[in-house]
Amino acid sequence: IEEYKNDYPDDYDAKTAEQELTAREIFVEYVFKNKLLWYIAIANVFVYLIRYGILDWAPTYLKEVRHFDIDKSSIAYGLYEIAAIPGTLLCGWMSDKVFKGKRGLTGFVFMLAVTIAVFMYWQATSQNMAMALMVIVGFLIYGPVMLIGLHALELAPKKAAGTAAGFTGLFGCLGGSVAASAIIGWTVEKNGWDSGFYVMVGGSAIACVLLFITMIQESKHKKALAASGEDTY
Repeated sequence: IEEYKNDYPDDYDAKTAEQELTAREIFVEYVFKNKLLWYIAIANVFVYLIRYGILDWAPTYLKEVRHFDIDKSSIAYGLYEIAAIPGTLLCGWMSDKVFKGKRGLTGFVFMLAVTIAVFMYWQATSQNMAMALMVIVGFLIYGPVMLIGLHALELAPKKAAGTAAGFTGLFGCLGGSVAASAIIGWTVEKNGWDSGFYVMVGGSAIACVLLFITMIQESKHKKALAASGEDTY
């Protein structure tokens, strides 16, 4: 397809593109040594922390703090997941059309909005406001979840694309989901819900910083490619 459309990646090298590599070489050379993949993989931990921190603890938080009944909690829980569909589509469209393929910038913008939405959800003054803000978080958070996986595919040569996506996904699923269940649960049990939200807002802010760094470093990398024609990942 690339040859037919004459549409190759920025770092494409015809001499080495089809060279067979061992699994170890692929992982070490194109994933482990790729600092941009490390940035988005660690960011993914905090993205998943928010995703599951809000979702998994919603029934308990809404009942204990917001005094929702079971029916209203179920509605809020369902709307959080349903909102992911238009949110993910919007994130993908904005990444392609508005930000011209700049995944790091798009992720940064969405995670900045997530940070604000989580803070407002924490500070909500009514049940309806809390439900609306929970849905907004669901609308916003799944875009970065999708985008980090896509970005990983673009940050590695095609022969390492699956490994790169798996690498970032592993950080999110193991690190983020475990942190959401264990760390937030322990923090809330020991210090209350305010401390749990400190963890989530702080984690979201860290994700913003990491995605901002990715955006800057990727821009520098592309400029280096344009100047030298060499792959510097």
